[in-house]
Amino acid sequence: MHILEVKNLNKYFHEPTTFRVLKDLSFSVDKGKLTSITGKSGSGKSTLLYLLSTMDTDFEGSIRINGEELNGRNNRWLAGFRNRHIGFVFQFHYLLPEFSVLRNVMLPALKLGRYSKEEAEHKAIELLNLLGVAEQANKRASLLSGGQQQRVAIARALINEPSIVIGDEPTGNLDTRNTVIVLELFKELCREKDQTMLMVTHDEDFAKQSDRVIHLVDGEIFRE
Repeated sequence: MHILEVKNLNKYFHEPTTFRVLKDLSFSVDKGKLTSITGKSGSGKSTLLYLLSTMDTDFEGSIRINGEELNGRNNRWLAGFRNRHIGFVFQFHYLLPEFSVLRNVMLPALKLGRYSKEEAEHKAIELLNLLGVAEQANKRASLLSGGQQQRVAIARALINEPSIVIGDEPTGNLDTRNTVIVLELFKELCREKDQTMLMVTHDEDFAKQSDRVIHLVDGEIFRE
């Protein structure tokens, strides 16, 4: 089953002159798989990520997530879709430092309103336990190590049971040990929870251990 389908995707920048950044990209991502997007700086990785995450709506072609076409949708519809279907993991965790770990993980669920506060708390604790940081639940997020904070950020990304988790250099700010931990967690989530994950990365070792690698060169798929 395809969670993500991209067909004939083109993206242009128009300043200072018109420039075609992405060139007729077509690919799909299967449910329960870890896919890495690689390429040098300037290859179009970040641009593609912004489009897939619905943050940029100015493109030609088709992007479908969970069967829903994203092209032509207004910002209000996209915001609701994003909250329900897309989880995000970034290089920097972007946790709210003054809030507890538990509260940070619960916030997207409380915003979506699909669960009661008690249900959101129960789900958050389950995820923290799965990711090995449940004992940190009541600490302020600012007191955790970098590796622990990134695991909390992953729990936050999973709280609404997204169709796909999209990551931008999720191990880029971690040391080797924590990079291995996060990679193994991603693989376990795909294997045990059937979670679909799409990660932009410069880390060749991370990419090699993914189920699939899409390598971009100058806005085109060079190899898979």
